[in-house]
Amino acid sequence: MSGPAPALGTIGLDDFLKVDIRVGRITRAEPFPEARRPAYRLWVDFGPEIGERRSSAQITRHYTPETLVGRQVLAVVNFPPRQIGPMRSEVLVLGVPDAEGEVVLVGPGQEVPLGGRLY
Repeated sequence: MSGPAPALGTIGLDDFLKVDIRVGRITRAEPFPEARRPAYRLWVDFGPEIGERRSSAQITRHYTPETLVGRQVLAVVNFPPRQIGPMRSEVLVLGVPDAEGEVVLVGPGQEVPLGGRLY
């Protein structure tokens, strides 16, 4: 990767507030061999208001299924579901690229209640 991407321009607070980013806990993770690129299937619990949702994530470089279970992550919960091979991905788990462009998950710095909204 050749450095940070340029800023995409400004948005208003109302635009930002349309994106519902919540904290969840990965309860299950398994390999997703049907995906085009190496990925895992994730089940993420967002607490009683939202419940458990599924996601596909290309995070095999830094994580194993065993290290993912129990981890708190941030995810967008109000995108429409996407069909990824035989799986319906219901949330977008968030990450940032490391120096080689591989995904590093984003989560709270300490334990927080499930379902908490990013602000």
